[in-house]
Amino acid sequence: MEYTNLGRTGLSVSRLCLGTMNFGPQTSEPDSFAIMDRALEHGLNFFDTANVYGWQTGEGVTEQIIGRWFAQGGGRREKVVLATKVYGKMGDWPNDQGLSARHIVRACEDSLRRLRTDTIDLYQMHHISRSTPWEEIWQAMETLVAQGKVLYVGSSNFAGWHLAVAQAAAGRRNFLGLVSEQCIYNLMTRHAELEVIPAAQQLGLGIIPWSPLHGGLLAGVLAKMAAGGAARGTTGRSGDALAAHRETIEAYEQLCADLGHDPADVALGWLLSRPGVTAPIIGPRTVEQLDRTLGALAVRLDEATGERLDELFPPIGSGGPAPEAWAW
Repeated sequence: MEYTNLGRTGLSVSRLCLGTMNFGPQTSEPDSFAIMDRALEHGLNFFDTANVYGWQTGEGVTEQIIGRWFAQGGGRREKVVLATKVYGKMGDWPNDQGLSARHIVRACEDSLRRLRTDTIDLYQMHHISRSTPWEEIWQAMETLVAQGKVLYVGSSNFAGWHLAVAQAAAGRRNFLGLVSEQCIYNLMTRHAELEVIPAAQQLGLGIIPWSPLHGGLLAGVLAKMAAGGAARGTTGRSGDALAAHRETIEAYEQLCADLGHDPADVALGWLLSRPGVTAPIIGPRTVEQLDRTLGALAVRLDEATGERLDELFPPIGSGGPAPEAWAW
């Protein structure tokens, strides 16, 4: 396993982050336990979850599964850099969601209880709040850090200017502020290159891409369909995207075949080579899927391959950061 620092911190995390959103709805508890055990065997120490995962309002199903896994002992909790999130709806009352100080503190307490731990290593705001002042948010986070309940704070789904405003407010309080931003980023969704990633790099935030395979479309969906599989990536929004970009996906899978790499490994390998990226989030539903994903760490893409990927999946505008992407 390869490791890197999370943003400007001294915290070492694996170059792949284990996403747990499938634990509960898609993956049984015993299988979830097996995936997490295998992740540690591979040296993968960065786990990401959220209080809303499990999709039963207020239950925190996935956090509970992880908590019961930690409770088995064996150094499990000590080995894991644990990330969870706050923002989503956890009840039917007005203050059961968002980023008010009240909700941040209560949601943290609830996550700690479900996760059966004393500390959340990375507490991420799952979405920007347009109704809560940063002074209130940072005061709540400072309290949790002072109490030892949270070590680092991150964001998710923030725009570049949100990151800048958040860090300016934290700086006025002499607070570390954000250390990471979790955003959608993959070959088919490159908007983050315009402002989010440049802002994160300037501010010392690590980028944690979610949906690195774009709902399975970059994981060899056409080859799997031909073999009688690949239910994922062929329904809903992914199905619509496949219909719209089928020729591109065909060319992409042929390129991967010519390279001798699995399409998922190429997509992850591309992300691992991108500036500012700390660790893409992988979401295996089985141990076998986890084992296969580790092959991405060995992928090295040459300049010609990078140029071909840019042809297939063009960046926004002229490429690169704003404003050069659309102006002189």
